[in-house]
Amino acid sequence: MVIAAIDIGGTKIAVGIVDKEGHVLSKKQFPTDAGRGYPDALERITSGLRETAREAATEISGIGIGSTGPVDPFTGEFGDVDFLTGWQGRNLVHDLGQIFDVPVAIENDADASALGEAGWGAGQNMCRLIYVTVGTGIGGGIVLDGRLYRGVDQSHPEVGHQVIDPAGPVCSCGFRGCWESLAAGPAMAAWFKSQAASGSYAGEDITGKRICELAVEGSELALRAVKREAYYLGLGLANLVNLFAPDTIVLGGSVMRSYFLFFDGIRQTMRLGCRFVPLEKVELVLASLGDDANLIGAARVWYHRFQSGAPLAS
Repeated sequence: MVIAAIDIGGTKIAVGIVDKEGHVLSKKQFPTDAGRGYPDALERITSGLRETAREAATEISGIGIGSTGPVDPFTGEFGDVDFLTGWQGRNLVHDLGQIFDVPVAIENDADASALGEAGWGAGQNMCRLIYVTVGTGIGGGIVLDGRLYRGVDQSHPEVGHQVIDPAGPVCSCGFRGCWESLAAGPAMAAWFKSQAASGSYAGEDITGKRICELAVEGSELALRAVKREAYYLGLGLANLVNLFAPDTIVLGGSVMRSYFLFFDGIRQTMRLGCRFVPLEKVELVLASLGDDANLIGAARVWYHRFQSGAPLAS
């Protein structure tokens, strides 16, 4: 059995074929180009799936989708996704199901990645797993006893919008001091720029990645930014540990590519705030599925929905 996988992001869409062990057999990607409209994207996704199936010399048994933004996992409809103008109310599950005549499942991309790591990655054999991705934003998914945790009305928990500092910067959600507004990559860059001497780094593209490079080179300001980042990441993770007491927390996303700069500081902060749970038994590990993590997670969405015994709705 092979599953077609689709990863939909604000800038790119990836499609591929994944076998039952979580290995990507073929793949391709192309720009999202949301401005071209949903029908155009559907045509390109359909073409891409057919092409990758031919390359893998196989028939598609099902389709799993991980997508940015709010999606209804059971109706298949897109919500009001900032990066996908004109997609609201569209239904990729229904449309691809009709085109390929196979069962189709969709989840938020962070939930898809959580399922991928729980089933085929760093969280295998763990009953209670929290996946956190730190990049342009902070998102996550929670897997309890092998099943994806869902909130009211099947909603996706927004771990990045827990308030860490009510006097902190304004967040896109409307609150101040959300975890994302303090510890995502752009937040790290904004703080660095606010502390840099006037005229320094002029014309340089300051990103979280660049700050990590400067820290490795010994920049005092970059090292301060790394220390601050580790502290705020540790605060948010400590909250998750206190709330859920998981077996493991899996960290992914672009910022975590420089994990060696942050892990000691994260653990130090977590030890300060997790006195009443067995923190020493909570594993803090890196996501292990590599560059294909999103595609693998999308495929795992299908297995979770149709083969794990997970309820269709609650």
